[in-house]
Amino acid sequence: MKIGLVTDSPADLPPDLAEHYNIEVIPAILIIEGREYVDGVDITREQFYARLPAMRQHPSTAAPSPLDFAARYQKLLSNGYDHIISIHTAEKLTSLPNFARNAAREFAGRVTVLESGSLTLGTGFQVLAAAEAIQQGLELDDILREIHSTRQRVRVAAALDTMDYLRRSGRVPAAITAIGGLLSIKPVVELREGTVKPISAARTTRQAAQSLLDFLVKLGPLERLAILHTNAEERAREFLTLVIKSGYHRNLPPEIRLVNVTSLIGAHVGPNGLGFAAVQQETT
Repeated sequence: MKIGLVTDSPADLPPDLAEHYNIEVIPAILIIEGREYVDGVDITREQFYARLPAMRQHPSTAAPSPLDFAARYQKLLSNGYDHIISIHTAEKLTSLPNFARNAAREFAGRVTVLESGSLTLGTGFQVLAAAEAIQQGLELDDILREIHSTRQRVRVAAALDTMDYLRRSGRVPAAITAIGGLLSIKPVVELREGTVKPISAARTTRQAAQSLLDFLVKLGPLERLAILHTNAEERAREFLTLVIKSGYHRNLPPEIRLVNVTSLIGAHVGPNGLGFAAVQQETT
């Protein structure tokens, strides 16, 4: 059975990996001052983050239509694929999975839609697990088990530089507002199954980075790791150096990528954010 893969741009799958595994990536939509931009096509991440502080209206986001999903599914099936696995950002955060399911109904059981319970590379790592399983020639049920296993072991956490963008977006979880009412607070949070949970509240970026490191170290040996940032590559590199100097390097995977996360996330958390996506090693 030839199995194809589809995901969305908020999964932050690096383009070289998407190309290597022939993964179809459906871009989400940014709405900036009344105009729609296709994520990563009409506007780059660097362009978006450069414009963000001066925007008069807070940008919003939208999912592509079910027709966009259906077109990708049809493309793969027409190219000889027997089945498609479509993995998308947590349905508590976006309508992407529901739109994908609506489109999948047209293909008589030939498309399996999964929502990741996560975002950015918390989703992307599940897609990569599927891609590697497909490359190994595993059957559909075994591939789905690999995806589920990865989902159970994915951890995503972030240190936000400000709460201002969360407030302006109207998407401030009660758990975060409970940390404190001052914009100077730099919340450190975890996303689990589509729900944002507080880890700590820092007063400085250095304290926030240390809190993030402390949380990472507690995860133990890792199968995958990416350092995430919102147009703050220098801060991300400093954090990676901090991780290595901590002595935790023995628990790290051989490849660690720095990823400037999708503008769809940046619209809600703002620039200069820092985070990580990790997959814990399986325990025996």
